[in-house]
Amino acid sequence: MKVTIMKLTDLIKPEKNVRIHTGQQLKEFERSIKMFGQIRPIVIDEKKVILAGNGLYDALVAMGEETAEVYQYSNLTENQKKKLMIADNKIFNLGIENLDTLNSFLEELQGDLDIPGFDEEILKQMVCEAEEVTDKISEYGTLDDEEIQNIKKNGERKEQKINDIQSNINDFDSNHAETEKNNITESHVIENNATEIQKFMVCPKCGEKIWL
Repeated sequence: MKVTIMKLTDLIKPEKNVRIHTGQQLKEFERSIKMFGQIRPIVIDEKKVILAGNGLYDALVAMGEETAEVYQYSNLTENQKKKLMIADNKIFNLGIENLDTLNSFLEELQGDLDIPGFDEEILKQMVCEAEEVTDKISEYGTLDDEEIQNIKKNGERKEQKINDIQSNINDFDSNHAETEKNNITESHVIENNATEIQKFMVCPKCGEKIWL
């Protein structure tokens, strides 16, 4: 892939863009460019219309840069251009972060957490919390008798609370079943001024009378 240098003023932004770039994202783009330089080219077509890299372009312009590294296609159909724009924005989103590796890298950086795309203070808090958890785990096996008894008592209280909840659920189920049973009753009615007494049951589900 041959990358060339072009003036930003020669590049053309497309009329429509699949990705909406927020102010925060453009700010992080600028941080990345200042720290590492331009790490990927802007992709354009034969007319110098941007197909991929609109956010990068906006950040470079905002920083006052005059040129950018560019890769130019010259043989794409209009459909292929649209597909490229869609794919470029979607494929990256399909990946997921390996949190174990991320946490490992953050610890290995030893406090140097000025990383584009992240809030440095939040990263520091994440690392601190991870260290606190590690410290607690490392204390296992060194607890004194009082601490062990407190842990056991807490466990017993939780277990008793669970048993109480389960007992209440069982009582509710039992009372509910008895209520439904009582709803099935026998009644007597006199219809059409007749002296004949007929028996019926009331369906507990639909409330309809079932004549016997």
